[in-house]
Amino acid sequence: MAETVSPEIALSPSALKVLEKRYLKKNEEGKCIEVPENMFRRVAQAVASVEMLHGKSEADTCVIEDKFYNSMTSLKFLPNSPTLMNAGRRLGQLSACFVLPVDDSMESIFEAVKNAALIHKSGGGTGFSFSRLRPNGDIVGSTKGISSGPLSFMGVFDSATEAIKQGGTRRGANMGILRVDHPDILDFISAKDHNSKLNNFNLSVALTDKFMKSLEKDDEYDLINPHTQVPVKQLKAREVFKLIVNHAWKNGEPGIIFMDRINQYNPTPGVGAIESTNPCGEQPLLPYESCNLGSINLSKFVKENTGPFRRGEISDICEQVDWDSLRDTVRLAVHFLDNVIDTNKYPLDKIEEATKGNRKIGLGVMGWADMLIQLGIPYNSVEASQLANEVMKFIQAESKKQSAFLALERGVFPNFDKSIYTDESAVRNATTTTIAPTGTLSILACCSSGIEPLFAVSFVRNVMEGTKLYEVNPYFEKIAKERGFWSKELIEEIAEKGTLQHIEAIPEDIKKAFITAHDISPLDHVRMQAAFQKHVDNAVSKTVNFSHDATQKEVEEVYYLAYGLGCKGVTVYRDGSRDEQVLSTGATASKQETVEENESGPVIVHNKITPKKRPEVINGTTRIMKTGCGNLYVTINEDQSGDIFELFTQMGKAGGCAASQAEAIGRLVSLALRSNIEPIEIEKQLKGISCHSPAWATGGRISSCSDAISKAIERYVEKGDKSNGNGNGAHPKKETAIYGACPDCGGAVEHEGGCAVCRDCGFTKCI
Repeated sequence: MAETVSPEIALSPSALKVLEKRYLKKNEEGKCIEVPENMFRRVAQAVASVEMLHGKSEADTCVIEDKFYNSMTSLKFLPNSPTLMNAGRRLGQLSACFVLPVDDSMESIFEAVKNAALIHKSGGGTGFSFSRLRPNGDIVGSTKGISSGPLSFMGVFDSATEAIKQGGTRRGANMGILRVDHPDILDFISAKDHNSKLNNFNLSVALTDKFMKSLEKDDEYDLINPHTQVPVKQLKAREVFKLIVNHAWKNGEPGIIFMDRINQYNPTPGVGAIESTNPCGEQPLLPYESCNLGSINLSKFVKENTGPFRRGEISDICEQVDWDSLRDTVRLAVHFLDNVIDTNKYPLDKIEEATKGNRKIGLGVMGWADMLIQLGIPYNSVEASQLANEVMKFIQAESKKQSAFLALERGVFPNFDKSIYTDESAVRNATTTTIAPTGTLSILACCSSGIEPLFAVSFVRNVMEGTKLYEVNPYFEKIAKERGFWSKELIEEIAEKGTLQHIEAIPEDIKKAFITAHDISPLDHVRMQAAFQKHVDNAVSKTVNFSHDATQKEVEEVYYLAYGLGCKGVTVYRDGSRDEQVLSTGATASKQETVEENESGPVIVHNKITPKKRPEVINGTTRIMKTGCGNLYVTINEDQSGDIFELFTQMGKAGGCAASQAEAIGRLVSLALRSNIEPIEIEKQLKGISCHSPAWATGGRISSCSDAISKAIERYVEKGDKSNGNGNGAHPKKETAIYGACPDCGGAVEHEGGCAVCRDCGFTKCI
């Protein structure tokens, strides 16, 4: 299909792959029947058709259609995935985000289950607050039975979601929210202790200002029965907060949202209070509301020929931003997203009514890290935060101007409250800005995701057996060649280490500019989120990355800072935290040494190698290695002479092809060791073997389970790990993987805003 793409659409191989798999129209046999130009034209035509409803001529409508088409094909602006997938097609559902109410009755609960199924089928994600449901053990008045509580019903929602595939392209996702003052809050916090439960939910605790004040004073606070509104118990705020921190540290769940702050900025308080958000937390919505999102690719708005790595005062930096082009794109994007509201086919009448009543849109950004790199600004610098403030303030202001212009032409949103807005500030849309995760959109746009830093400068893609393709950030490749330090060996070293920070051949200014997610402190992640939040109507999706060795205290500090800086919620992810499991190993059968004899007695037969007999007692150490397929535990044992004698492996998740192959490698390595093969020779054979799922770790790149085993042997030999399991008394350092394996294609997976995103095929799933 690549050869059919017109030159003006600069789509990467990964973008083409994602389009073919998830966006382009297919026939009954599953073959694509449109090319990317057709898709963008289909979307532009469908969205522009609304112009006729507002009195535009056919000629004017065609002009607007071309503008929409050009904004998308230039990759300056892209709408959310359901719009690209469904605009101009029979399904016609174009929104990504929905919130459904769940009231305290069996009728309401199962009505919400049914409605969620319809939304998931149409390609949307749903958010729910379960805070209205009476707690577990409460008396049900109508039957005098006992309530099973919110968590039991969440399991019903989760099962329904699992059974539905969204339009054949997207897996359903949910947000489950419970107020911190609900009596079942402790069970909710620990609901995902086992990774087998609620896998189609992101969970967030709704923290109130009252709770935060109790936390500050180290006081107790009331748990309130939502059915009776009567306090039933008190808990120590600090103990509950520490429990939230502990579980977020363990596996990233639950997140937190500051619900009172969200309602402080509710643009339509007369219509109702906000109780929930969409699955990734960036879009607070009223019951039955939906919101369509879109993102501007900031990498496209740095002036040409300014040259990279030109630093200066913020005023000098701002001169290198193409504000005129950005203004035009913002205004066109707001126009586009407002049209989507009218051309949309809603899954429920109540959703159409609520959505058209407030006409919320969510314009955000992607390519932020790319913009900073082009300007030579380190992501974790003061200048970066200042520029974030200037860029988002500009986008917010221009989005309001365009919404006001549309209000003059088409009218204000029906729930417009004159007591909140003046005539001068009358707008068409209750909200205009949101910063969403842009996993698949950023693949299409060939830019960095959302406002996240780079995840890696270079990584390896396996294109066929035995062939490695090193993918490199295009800005790094350009500057490395211009400044004369580009080499194949350098790229291999970067891919191996996963960061530039300890590579001597790279100049310091470039190391600072090409900083990656795990080179940045968690507090700097929060500061960037807060800088954008100042000028965003809704909320900001941002993952705060922690190393595997991060402490719970560090997570706690992030939460406090986020609240203090005005964020509306926080999502954290500690590397490797979702694969933590207890090591369980079993003894393996020992092999008997055999000796052949002839008439003269025992002889060594040179065409046969006989392994040494295993002693009854043997000592060794177990090292945890992070791989793209999960934790790999490598146990290395010594014989009485101190030589490495055998090696066992155990995958963190039992069963499956990866686990069986790792076990097979371990057996063969043990056989080789007991046959007097030098460990260094085994290490050489296994080192560097690549699979579909690489990982980056504190000690460098882990290319595969085989590569992980070679590195475990190497470190055992280098550090002299002995029977105390630590090697000279030092504990082996745990590896910290950034990526996991995509279940669809096996590609590298990044964590973003509560989602797992595959940069190869576009697979996404809430985690």
